[in-house]
Amino acid sequence: MSRIHEALKRAEQQRTVPLEVPPPIVPEVQTRVAESPTIPPPALLDPLVHSEPLIHSEIDTKTRGAEFLRFDDIWTHCANPGWRLDLERNVFADPTAPPAVREQFRTLRSRLYQVRDKQPLRSVLITSSLPGEGKTFVSNNLAHALARQQNCRVLLIDADLRRPDLHPGFHAPSSPGLTEYLKGEAPEMTVIQRGLPEYLCFIPGGTKSENPAELLANGRLKSLLQTIGPVFDWVILDSPPTLPVSDALMLAELCDGVLTVVRAAQTGFDSAQKSCQQLREKNLLGVALNCADDAAAYGSYYSEELKTGVAN
Repeated sequence: MSRIHEALKRAEQQRTVPLEVPPPIVPEVQTRVAESPTIPPPALLDPLVHSEPLIHSEIDTKTRGAEFLRFDDIWTHCANPGWRLDLERNVFADPTAPPAVREQFRTLRSRLYQVRDKQPLRSVLITSSLPGEGKTFVSNNLAHALARQQNCRVLLIDADLRRPDLHPGFHAPSSPGLTEYLKGEAPEMTVIQRGLPEYLCFIPGGTKSENPAELLANGRLKSLLQTIGPVFDWVILDSPPTLPVSDALMLAELCDGVLTVVRAAQTGFDSAQKSCQQLREKNLLGVALNCADDAAAYGSYYSEELKTGVAN
């Protein structure tokens, strides 16, 4: 019995030890942070210690500001240069365009909504393996297909800073655009345009830059998407092709999903497969086969060879 009594006594003493320990030194840590704000201690990054960091980055601040940004603010204050849609680039504006072509973009629109039912999807990057496969054509008409729905708010961004080519489809000025914004030469509202009754907004590529990859990676595009992206139902980005340059892979990190375009009877199988492999880790949504009517057999060839590399 004496041993049991001694064990219980020691247990009781151990339970009382925390009461004698000095209080935590968190206030002293916070004092050091105030004195050296540029070097926060690792403890402050632990969510179990603090519900939110004491120091916020510029991007964090802008993200919080997006909660108070309304679509009406953008629609009212953005540029309105007066668009004239190019009939050769826009199948919805061209009365001579085959109805089947317009229907294909409606089908693509429906499939994106099906994906959205299963996973978060607001921003979509449109790319291709090589130039000349029709990614800009798909970006343009997909944005119009989405915006033709009632009260659907769409933002189309020309993020191909090496060869910006979306603005001729609107007969819109090319600058100020994304390049000027990324350089810090123009604020958001001056680079966003509108010009149709539909809720479609557009950011052109701007003037060509000698260092587009560095501009896309400087954090300002991420900040822009975090700030104004939530007020739109869809954000469509046209990017450079994946194989010649690294821009598309960088942009894919900022988007919820990626759609790659291949051109029937033109895109090589090896190129298309390599592009899909690079994008497989970037939430690849699928492949859009452009000009499929020109070579139906070629389309079946792709469906057999590439279906395993494309997300369903």
